[in-house]
Amino acid sequence: MTVGGVTGPEGPSSRGWQLTSAYTAAVVAGVVLLALGVLGGRADLALIGVPGLLAAAWARSGRPGLAGDTAEATAEDAEPRGTLQEPEGSAAAGELTATLRVDPGAADVVHLRIGAAGHRTTEVTLRTAPHPTPHPTPPSHPAPARDVPLRLSSVRTGPQDTFAIDLRGSLRATWEQEPVQVGSTRRLVLPAAAPLGRLPLPQRLRGLTGPHSSRRLGDGAELRDIHPFTPGDRLRRIDWRTTARRSPDLDTLYVRRTYATAEATAVLVVDSRDDVGPDLHTWRGYGTLRVDEPTSLDLARHAAASIARALVEGGDRVGLEDLARRRRPLPPAAGRRHLRRVVHGLALAHPKDRASVHRVRPPQVPADAIVYLFTTVLDDEPLHLVRTWRTKGHPVVVIDTLPDVHPVTENHLRIAWRIARLEREDRLAALTGEGVPVVRWAGSERDQATIRFETLARAAERHVPGRTGTP
Repeated sequence: MTVGGVTGPEGPSSRGWQLTSAYTAAVVAGVVLLALGVLGGRADLALIGVPGLLAAAWARSGRPGLAGDTAEATAEDAEPRGTLQEPEGSAAAGELTATLRVDPGAADVVHLRIGAAGHRTTEVTLRTAPHPTPHPTPPSHPAPARDVPLRLSSVRTGPQDTFAIDLRGSLRATWEQEPVQVGSTRRLVLPAAAPLGRLPLPQRLRGLTGPHSSRRLGDGAELRDIHPFTPGDRLRRIDWRTTARRSPDLDTLYVRRTYATAEATAVLVVDSRDDVGPDLHTWRGYGTLRVDEPTSLDLARHAAASIARALVEGGDRVGLEDLARRRRPLPPAAGRRHLRRVVHGLALAHPKDRASVHRVRPPQVPADAIVYLFTTVLDDEPLHLVRTWRTKGHPVVVIDTLPDVHPVTENHLRIAWRIARLEREDRLAALTGEGVPVVRWAGSERDQATIRFETLARAAERHVPGRTGTP
């Protein structure tokens, strides 16, 4: 799908051709040499300037698109054009690709300046391929279009600016086109999901079917007890060995009762009010975030996508809530299609003005659902949310998404970060003291997140009788 084109100050239009500085230098040099030769009586000096003037006159008469060249060619048709073609749909994290199609028109050389946010600018010069004929390429038969592959590497996710390209064509080093822009676009980069093992689940499971053994009586694989036969029990549940041992005369039949299977419900709550990087200089909105360093929101998207994928693959239901956006949340559901909706919603999460996103009430969570909160814990709002959810009986797991902060040399920044870090450590200590598990998802500690989740899942199983929680 074509998503870019040649644009100017007033949209797509012809910018025209103009003479180059080489032409001006040739004319000036020829006039000066001819004048010096005439005034000084130096015929040889005057003859040196004549070829330059003749070449300039010949080059000027060959302006691209003149009616004298061909009746079919126009100035607009002779101008080089560029079209940026990007793949349809959203892009995956890590690498963005596109193709720039260059139509050289009457130009024999096309100059490109390719840039992107956070990357160095690259300049490329394309010499157009000659027309496959034994004679030079006439203006009525322009060179074929050229495809230039483009590739952009970045660990950032969400809406991202792609390639910004300036294009300029030249002909015989005499005529050049004014630079035009190939429109830059924004693409939605989806977060990637890391493989995870077992995850903590809620204590009560309300689903009618699923991969986990619930605490209520029903059809399942885990044995609950042996009970005398009652009306409503299925005949295939009769345990004949127990019946023969306890009631040799078959006066009473005994059946094997099991725990019912069910599915868990989890709600992913992304605190997208903050999007801070490792560099403290960019926390106030100044400077440019590096494309090779993930921000806190990038880490939150990656962690949430990983947890959502593990839950959906285990047969559980997952919902999504964004603290910075006042819109209808994504209700819990299961399936691959719903997982794509969750990942797409994570990619759309972005910070807004704090004054406009203050919540009077915390997000509503379905009954008996576990909450995964992804936050930087830079203020007291996460503590209020966690305490409210726990008061209502919801287990909460906090995912710490603050990246590892780079050391700074400025005294005022060092003092400010020390105060913010101490306050943040106090909040994390308060959560840990209240029994809320905190999992770090940044730097080298991200690799230990899988082990931490496994430990939390095993600890939850020891306190919930009658349920294994095995995916």
